[in-house]
Amino acid sequence: MPPRTLVLGISGASGAVYALRFLELTLGQGHTVHLVVSEFGRRLLFDEANIRELSLAALCPMLVNPPPATPAPTPTTPTTATDAVSRLFIHPHKDVGAVIASGSFLHDGMVVLPCSSASLGAIATGSGSNLLARAAAVTLKERRPLIICHREMPLSLIDIRNMETLARAGATLCSPNPGFYLLPATINDLVDFVVGKVLDLLGVEHQLNTRWTSGKGHS
Repeated sequence: MPPRTLVLGISGASGAVYALRFLELTLGQGHTVHLVVSEFGRRLLFDEANIRELSLAALCPMLVNPPPATPAPTPTTPTTATDAVSRLFIHPHKDVGAVIASGSFLHDGMVVLPCSSASLGAIATGSGSNLLARAAAVTLKERRPLIICHREMPLSLIDIRNMETLARAGATLCSPNPGFYLLPATINDLVDFVVGKVLDLLGVEHQLNTRWTSGKGHS
């Protein structure tokens, strides 16, 4: 498929592994990603993945130093870390003048993964006080795909109403709830289930084993 341009927002809800896997797959397949991380999102990356800086080497070490057993790259896979670096754009969270804050900037969809209740509320109220919320608001007004992966529980009535507001505005609420019908054997299997669903919603092809096929049910 043609390379896509995607926007990824990371906020301060648990689930850094989802965002990191999303980055690894999309950049590894030749797509371009514009990344914005909230202040609490940076704390999340540090607490859950020991990431101290926002760089390709820290976020996607597998792309920079692939293991020796990795198969030869395909035509859609970057052959060097330099190639991946050229397709990862990291924007400061407070820079509301960044390109992703403008409706004239064309992209193929935005995902907030993971999305905290605070970011959920900011997006639902149309707040443009930070780049993540501003970019999401612009994505909605331009009628582009906006995938919200809210990862907090239980839900308060405020969360539910914010979700309703966003659903009515055109966003897709995609809670990162992995399915177990594929009989996952590792945590990575559970992560790939969620990330694969997000990629499906964005129309990005992948080879993850995340879809139901006939014959898996009871006889």
